[in-house]
Amino acid sequence: MALADPTLRVNGRDRELSSETIDYGALGREVEPWLSALFQSEHLSLLVGNGLTTAIAGRAGCTPVKMDRVRLEIAYADKVDAQAAQLAARARRGTPNIEDQLRASLQLVAGLDVLEDDAADHWRTAVGQALTGFLSSVLSTEGELAASLGSESELGTAARDELISFILSFTSRAASRDRLNFFTTNYDRLIEYACDLIGLRPVDRFVGGLSPRFRASRLDIDMHYNPPGIRGEPRYLEGVLRLTKLHGSIDWRYVGGELLRVPLGFGGPAAEDELDAYDSLIIYPNPAKDLETLEYPYAELFRDFSAALCRPNSVLVTYGYGFGDDHINRVIADMLTIPSTHLAVISYDDTGDRVESFLDHVGHHSQVSLIIGGALAEMKVLVEHLLPKPAIDVVTLRQSDLLRRRSVTTEPAPQDLGTAPEMGQ
Repeated sequence: MALADPTLRVNGRDRELSSETIDYGALGREVEPWLSALFQSEHLSLLVGNGLTTAIAGRAGCTPVKMDRVRLEIAYADKVDAQAAQLAARARRGTPNIEDQLRASLQLVAGLDVLEDDAADHWRTAVGQALTGFLSSVLSTEGELAASLGSESELGTAARDELISFILSFTSRAASRDRLNFFTTNYDRLIEYACDLIGLRPVDRFVGGLSPRFRASRLDIDMHYNPPGIRGEPRYLEGVLRLTKLHGSIDWRYVGGELLRVPLGFGGPAAEDELDAYDSLIIYPNPAKDLETLEYPYAELFRDFSAALCRPNSVLVTYGYGFGDDHINRVIADMLTIPSTHLAVISYDDTGDRVESFLDHVGHHSQVSLIIGGALAEMKVLVEHLLPKPAIDVVTLRQSDLLRRRSVTTEPAPQDLGTAPEMGQ
């Protein structure tokens, strides 16, 4: 059975709630201190799925990213659809999505290549067209979000402020604590867009300026500063997070044997050569020429995920993640074998009973907190009542509003953004 809507489990005990009679003030006084304690654990990680983009798009009056399958008019299409349905059933996703369809299609392409069947080339064309359509869909959603979040409309303003408050609740870490590890399975750049609004500095595996290149070596690179008058005692620079996109991104391209992050504005449009997606676009699963390419860069990204989670005094918070990816669930299950770790699941619903099934499989219920159901996990409720309030929230909202206004009216030089004179306006 699926978890009840709403379901609340904090501090090791379940609460019986009714959506019609929730006292959010009283509930917040109980839940917010508990989450505040969790968020200041020695190691904190946040995993978000498509539910984040869907929630913000819904608040902003925009169309969410569509993960629907495409119609394939080609030989063996019925076999691919049947295999996609099996993949979705194993993941308890119900209706198969475009990821399931791509996995099945790529399995077929590999088999046709082994048989030296010319149909493999036709399927490469079909998969490339599906990827191109998906890329355009993601860019369309980004474009709508950029227009709404950058506007003065009531919906756009509310969605923008809630997005900022949500992310700041996790990034406002004490200086003695490790950086927030921000993981996402999303292909869009809503998180990067939010970091620009807030003034956060994401640190990832890419190195370079014009064409940042992915680096396989995992170095604990960070940002520090030396306080005035103090030498030899560098301190953490505020507003830094570690960002890992586990399934790739629409602005990642495999070019000339290297993985690059290409210039692609939020909401596009993409250049014509960027729409030839079969051999270059890095989303999971990507059309790979060989096994080595298939594993790259996902093996490195998942090593980062495992290293961040599977250590003592580590907390993982999930939001909008449906527990439908076995390769991710295995790492979370391994994390919970460490007694000092904790998992907090925030989800709008338990579609397909996936959360309940995962918890029944792994056990360790005392190490799990649950905030399930629209009455609790809706973005407005979360940021206003349940999530910790960052100390710099009001100032940052004012700063992001100033930056947004300036971007609408002028094109300021980057060094002018957020300077002291502007903050004093």
